[in-house]
Amino acid sequence: MRAKITYFITAAVLVVYFVLVGSRGLMLIEHGTLLTVTFGVAVLILPVIGVWFLWQNTRFVTRANLLATELEAEGGLPVDELERDRYGRILRDSADEVFARRKADTEDAPGDWRSWFRLAVAYHDARDTPRARKAMQRAIALHDKKPVQV
Repeated sequence: MRAKITYFITAAVLVVYFVLVGSRGLMLIEHGTLLTVTFGVAVLILPVIGVWFLWQNTRFVTRANLLATELEAEGGLPVDELERDRYGRILRDSADEVFARRKADTEDAPGDWRSWFRLAVAYHDARDTPRARKAMQRAIALHDKKPVQV
């Protein structure tokens, strides 16, 4: 729940920022000189890119949460079997061991979105965020029965 609250606060702050930057871009365009119009258009591009990025991330998180909810209803969420140090951080050897099992499961059933979801969690636990995101994207695509990029 804490992560959701943080995400929504960050998103709200970004939206306010996009509005402020967009208004400055429009003010520059309204000034009317070649230089200010050029800068105004350049400034307006930033909020457009930001809104697109925020939308894509929100869509990704929402779809991943839907998969987690479905997997939880099936009783298939991965069990937290990771060893932690005294500060609560995941021990690398433990994460590697669980990752190896999840990778083998995914290799055995490459068309199963559930195994890709669990692999994404294992990647995340091993602190490999880019691969975790790709694995989750693949799980989402398999769940939605969309073509999967190799």
